[in-house]
Amino acid sequence: MDPKTRYENERLAGKESRERAILEAAEQVFTNKGIEKATMQDVANEANVGIATVFRFFPKKDKLILAVATRKMEDVLSDFREIAEFNVPCLKKIELLFDKFSFLERHAQVKLLENFDSYVAHLTEPLEDIESYNSVYQEISHVFASIAEQGAKDGSIRPDVSAQDVLTTIINVFGIFARKLTLLSHIPVARQDFPPERQLTVLKEIFLSYLRNPNQA
Repeated sequence: MDPKTRYENERLAGKESRERAILEAAEQVFTNKGIEKATMQDVANEANVGIATVFRFFPKKDKLILAVATRKMEDVLSDFREIAEFNVPCLKKIELLFDKFSFLERHAQVKLLENFDSYVAHLTEPLEDIESYNSVYQEISHVFASIAEQGAKDGSIRPDVSAQDVLTTIINVFGIFARKLTLLSHIPVARQDFPPERQLTVLKEIFLSYLRNPNQA
C-alpha cells in the first residue's frame, strides 16, 4: 500500500472512530439526562472532545438525536433479520421475537427510544433527515412481513386469521407492553406484586395459544 493510500485510510478510520465515540457519548447523555435537557456541550464532555468537534460531525442537535435513534433502530433491525433467517416455523419466530422484547435489562435502550418518540411527538415540524430513521423502520416492517408471509404458508399459524394483520397487531401490542414494563421496573414506587417477567410470560402464552394452528401437532 502506498503512503498516500495508507494516510487516507488512517484518516478515515480516525474520523469513523471519533464519530462513533460521539454517538456513544450522546446515547449515554440522552439516556441519563433526557433528550430535551441534554446539550451538545454535555455530549462533548462525555466524549472527551471539543464542542467544535461535535458540531463538525453534527451541525445541529437534531441531527445527532436522529443519528443516535437510527443507530438503536438498526440494532432492532439486526435482531429481526437474525430471527427471520432461522430455519424454524413462523410461530417459533414470533416466540423468539417475544423473547427479544422480554429482556427487561434493556432498560437503557427502551428509555432512549421512548424519550425519542416523546421528543418527536412534541415537535411542530418533522425532524430534518427523518428519512434515514424511517428507512430503517420500513426495513424492519419488510423483514417482519416476510415472517408473516411464511406464517400464511407453513401452517403454524391458524388459517382463519390474516397472518399479516394479526401478527403485526400482536407484536406491536407485546412490544409496547414490554417497553412500559421495562420502564416501570426501574421505578421503586411502581413495584408490583405480579413480577413484570411473569406478566410478559403470561401475555406471550396467551398470544401464542391464540395464533397456534389447532390442526398441527
